[in-house]
Amino acid sequence: MAMRMVVAGLGYSGAAIAAEAAAAGFTVTGTAREPGAAAAVSVVRFAEAGPAIEAATHLVVTAGPEEAGCPVLLAHAAAIARAPGLRWIGYLSTTGVYGDRGGAEVDETTPPAPGQARSVHRLRVEEAWRAAAAARGAALDLFRTGGIYGPGRSALDDVRRGTARRVVKPGHAFSRIHRDDIALAVVTAARQQSHGARVLHLVDDEPAPNADVVAEAARLLGVAPPPEVPFEQASQAMSPMALSFWAENRRVANAATKAALGIAWRCPTYREGLARIMAGG
Repeated sequence: MAMRMVVAGLGYSGAAIAAEAAAAGFTVTGTAREPGAAAAVSVVRFAEAGPAIEAATHLVVTAGPEEAGCPVLLAHAAAIARAPGLRWIGYLSTTGVYGDRGGAEVDETTPPAPGQARSVHRLRVEEAWRAAAAARGAALDLFRTGGIYGPGRSALDDVRRGTARRVVKPGHAFSRIHRDDIALAVVTAARQQSHGARVLHLVDDEPAPNADVVAEAARLLGVAPPPEVPFEQASQAMSPMALSFWAENRRVANAATKAALGIAWRCPTYREGLARIMAGG
């Protein structure tokens, strides 16, 4: 059976997912507000994506929530309901829905407890997709992602620009995921014959402090790492958005996700991820 995927949102992660899906044999259509050379796949304007969605067997949603809800559901709920062959939906959410856990571990069965307004919106959109998928009779994968990095968006770029800081907050670690591993997981999940709804964690195998990642980037570039800065000092110059990320501390497990998908990460830690970027990937 032909596999036709729509990637609603050809942004940083969406373009990688689209390329991975095309390489895996999907016929891929991506959406953009203003189509350009975003990806080596068919591209349509977001507002005009209804026919492509109606013809899709798989739908990936990378678009972030708006105050009123998910823009894809707001604009294209009717097309989703009418799509006769749509059997799987993947929604890229965030591990932020777990809120602050004081450094404790969360796994795929942990109940969400969002503490930030943007994470509350994400959880509401997750529930909206649960309802939409159930009504449509489609499988649903909720991909809760950690901090996304990759080419052009990594500590390597910060070190090169001279803007990297080694912020030290004892006991605090971030979960991350390389963009290429997002693409791997999403396309692997799409190819499975799953049923119902699943929560999958797109995080690598080692939550790590900010200072360690910056130090590794400097090592790879052959330069001295920037000096360590205590969080209490660094926080004085942080934006409200940056402070909100540092206000939450949790370690996100991924064992159940990797077992369900039958995969190993291309970049199991930030070390392999930064090395991959240095090598051009």
